[in-house]
Amino acid sequence: MIKALARAWRWRAMIETGKVRTVRHLAEKEKISSSYLARILRLTLLAPDIIEAILDGRVPKGLSLADLMEPFPMEWDQQRTRFGFQRPGTIR
Repeated sequence: MIKALARAWRWRAMIETGKVRTVRHLAEKEKISSSYLARILRLTLLAPDIIEAILDGRVPKGLSLADLMEPFPMEWDQQRTRFGFQRPGTIR
């Protein structure tokens, strides 16, 4: 998961800074499918506290990268519920 998050943010920066013109161009450059690239890029839309928890190794039991690559809601509260994360500031 950490490697996928790092790639997602690197690829997003490449797109935002204009280093690559399109997602398709980036996929060709990385020698991957544009579909896979788009699913990984979507990880940059996770709630900040979910990203922090993943980077800290605090991942709910059973949650996999495959789960995160499926379409997920954009609303952060719904993401927390779907993936089994507590709301920020709450105690487990």
